[in-house]
Amino acid sequence: MQNYKNHLRLFPAHHFVLLPAILGLFIWSCIHFFEKDVALQDRMFWILSSFILILLSMITRIYALKNQDRIIRLEMRQRYFELTGISFTEKEKQLRLGQIIALRFASNDELLPLIDQAIKEKLSNKEIKMAVKNWQADNHRI
Repeated sequence: MQNYKNHLRLFPAHHFVLLPAILGLFIWSCIHFFEKDVALQDRMFWILSSFILILLSMITRIYALKNQDRIIRLEMRQRYFELTGISFTEKEKQLRLGQIIALRFASNDELLPLIDQAIKEKLSNKEIKMAVKNWQADNHRI
């Protein structure tokens, strides 16, 4: 059962295999950069290649998270409209994206009061998540 304490997600292939391997390659490249018996071109190739791999893994992760944020925002617009029959636009303007994402975990019964409370009290993402009583799990997050 997902809740505030266990909702953070780690993707083992990314966090425990790919990132450590790329960081290890980058560290190895930096250490061997100072070897004089290897051509400068080869040393630069390894530094540049490992740096590009670090950037590539970060950028692809950011793309996935940005897409996920857009989907959550759309989901919240749809949920709000289904519950109230009116557009979420006015409420959305008063909330930060992080607050909207945190509100995603609230059940339909507590969503509307929690939106108003978040706006009125300027609740942080963490405070919103901790205020959720009937946690709606999101097991498909990136």
